[in-house]
Amino acid sequence: MATDPIWNTPAKVHKCTSRILHIENSQRAGGDYEIAPDTRDVATLDDTQKVLLTSWLVDQRLQGIPCPRITNDIVKHAIARQPLSARKRAERLLQFMANQSSRLGEELDSDRNDFQNGAYAWSASVRRDEVISCLEYLDKQGWIQSYYRFLTVTVEGYNRLEAQAVNIISEQAFVAMWFNTAMDKVYENGLKLGIEYAGYKPIRIDKKLDVNKIDDEILAEIRRSRFLVADFTQGDDGARGGVYFEAGFALGRDIPVIFTCRHDMENKLHFDTRQYAHILWNTPKDLRKNLRNRIIARIGEGPHLTNANP
Repeated sequence: MATDPIWNTPAKVHKCTSRILHIENSQRAGGDYEIAPDTRDVATLDDTQKVLLTSWLVDQRLQGIPCPRITNDIVKHAIARQPLSARKRAERLLQFMANQSSRLGEELDSDRNDFQNGAYAWSASVRRDEVISCLEYLDKQGWIQSYYRFLTVTVEGYNRLEAQAVNIISEQAFVAMWFNTAMDKVYENGLKLGIEYAGYKPIRIDKKLDVNKIDDEILAEIRRSRFLVADFTQGDDGARGGVYFEAGFALGRDIPVIFTCRHDMENKLHFDTRQYAHILWNTPKDLRKNLRNRIIARIGEGPHLTNANP
């Protein structure tokens, strides 16, 4: 029987005419995926690297790509990423369980091999005790109920997933910054390209053509965004209050915020945000490169990832 190239577990494997390896229904890798020709042998990765690569595959599916393709560059990026936090791993497992449920209140048999392999993939786990720890957290939060080996996603669990759904699948990054001609090149050659090179689509509210009531539009677009980039560079007239507000609004909704500031403005940062690690830049090129790297390390690659050199 054919096996998954990453984990050596059951899967359907066939080669396309373009020599691309197509893997179907690999529960241990979280679903379908492809491997491009001449990609390194993923079976030689260690368990930690395999988990990171599998998490990248899950990320892509959450962003609406049902059959992501692995290349050498993708392997390199994936295994260099930071591991998921414990909370994120548990919430990924909750999403997997909801995906496996065809109706509200359905019981899932945790002893089934397909459930166990999928649970390993979505919770970024290698050992059974890791999955159990995630399940215990979900149970404590009231997001699942357990009865012996049978597990059920609760109404509260579905509510939790619904609250996060827009941001998880979003490919949009909201940019909060000083709107001034002095910052045009910083945006075009720094912030905008850094976001695009990481695979996401930037939105700056003053460049949106169909703005109605601007305050409402700002909040709506932040809610729709996967993350927010806030640049705290300011002019002679002082700090940009809107940037501080928009960053605070995003943080309050558990939307990740990436902080940036021109290097010579660091001492003017408000004490409320000084605690956060800012990307300090001198030129748009510095900003572009460091922003791309920060996004990929913290958020993960977006669905439009480019191999362009930042």
